[in-house]
This record gives sequence, structure tokens and C-alpha cells, in this order.
Amino acid sequence: MALTYPDAPSARRPGRCWTIRVVGHRDRTASVTCSSACAMPPRSRDLAALRRFAEAHAAAHARAAAVHHDAACWCRRERCALHEGTRVNCAGSVVLVLRHDPAVAQVWTLTEVCSACAPLMPHARVISRAVPPPPPPRDGERGGHARPPSPAPASPTVAPPRLVPGGFSAPAGPGPGPGPERVGTRRSTTTRRRGRAEDPTG
Repeated sequence: MALTYPDAPSARRPGRCWTIRVVGHRDRTASVTCSSACAMPPRSRDLAALRRFAEAHAAAHARAAAVHHDAACWCRRERCALHEGTRVNCAGSVVLVLRHDPAVAQVWTLTEVCSACAPLMPHARVISRAVPPPPPPRDGERGGHARPPSPAPASPTVAPPRLVPGGFSAPAGPGPGPGPERVGTRRSTTTRRRGRAEDPTG
């Protein structure tokens, strides 16, 4: 059957699956196995204790597994064999489900599946959901880095005219700062005014 992600990127990371199983042996002992390389207890005839360990081990995997928001549906990878009688297009967010049939009571399976397949899988319950993906970068923030602020425009080579008291403009060019220049100009202007006032012939 054709299953698609209508609104998903073309490339998704593979969905993950963990299977914890209680396996019996001919000597009437049993052991616990995990599809991951985990440390398991030795064989034992205490089947109830091994089942409790298997259940706790599955819960530990569920707590440690952060659901990938871009994971491909594991159920789809298996061609939806667990609900092959129901057609569905994989869609929605990614969830982590725990499947355990109490009638069998020897297999616990954790899988990353889509929200469309999860409710169709028998003996399954949602354990956790994927964290929403980060928002796409805005203009100027490609690559996850904000665009640095534009540098201030460089001062022009030729300085603009400097205003001095009296409304006149001093010629542009290098010279002393505006503070000392203003003070000196005021003094020279005041001196000229006093000289004119003291000139009886003026």
C-alpha cells in the first residue's frame, strides 16, 4: 500500500524500535533480552521477577528516549503489518508507543510511529510525543545565526562645516575640537565688540 508523508520533508531519520523479551530455555530457566546492547540479568527460574525486570527495562528506555520529531514511522517501515486490514496514510506528529499483549506477557516493544498509525496498533499506548521542531529561521538568520547588525556608516573624509557662535560656518578640515574652538571664538568676538565700544571715533 502507498503510504506517504504529505507535509513532511523528503528525508527523515529512521524510526527507532526497542524490543525487550523474556525467553524460556529447555532447563526451565528464562532470560531477558533487549534489542539494544544492554546489560541483562543472568538466567533465572523466577519468571515473575524476570517479567518485572523486563517491564522496568522498557520503562527505562521510554524515559531515556527523546522522540525525534523528524523520525520516519516505524510501522510504515514494517508495511503496517500490525494493522494491515486498515489503510492509512502516515501523517501527524511522531509518538513513542509501548506495545505489550498481557495475554502473552513476554514481549515489550517501544517504537516511534506516526500519529495516524498509533491508534490502530493493538495493545499499544502512547508513552511520549515528539518535541515540536524549532521554528524556521527568519530572513537574515539562515544557518541558525542572526545577521550581525549593520556597521555604522564611516565618517566622510571631508568633515562638514562646523557651526560657531553667530551663525557662521567655519571651513571644513582638520582642526581643534568644537569645545576649545567655541571658547576661543567667543573670546575673540567679545574682544572685538569691546574694542569697538571703546573707540570714540567709531
